[in-house]
Amino acid sequence: MRIYTIAVLTILASLLLTGCYHAQVTTGLEPSAQVYEDTMAHGFLFGLVPPSIVRAQDECTNGVARVETRISFVNGLLSAITLNLYTPMHIKVTCASSSADIPSDRSNMYTINREDSDEVISSTLSKAVEKSLNDNEPFYLDMK
Repeated sequence: MRIYTIAVLTILASLLLTGCYHAQVTTGLEPSAQVYEDTMAHGFLFGLVPPSIVRAQDECTNGVARVETRISFVNGLLSAITLNLYTPMHIKVTCASSSADIPSDRSNMYTINREDSDEVISSTLSKAVEKSLNDNEPFYLDMK
């Protein structure tokens, strides 16, 4: 009976003393009322295998203002029940109300195609960062 009581108290303590996770990334764009949410983004093995990439570009035509990820109580409970083999999380993407103002001068605009090799992408980003640091101006990246 004593072992049963200790086991129950240990389980209750681990559930009640577990903290929730929350991270937020903002882009500086004005947020709109349009939101894309995935309440059960599937992750595995303590989150070492992350959820699949959120493709919000169809919903957010003006870009993204904010991305929030968190592990809610229900997500944490499911993780605890499965001994963290299954670790779902809540992802919320807030769309931007308007696109960023991109200047008509395209000298700071760099384009990367999704089919480009890692070497091409790395080289393009290196050139953009170097020019940005030298000119003390932002660069704009267009992904196609």
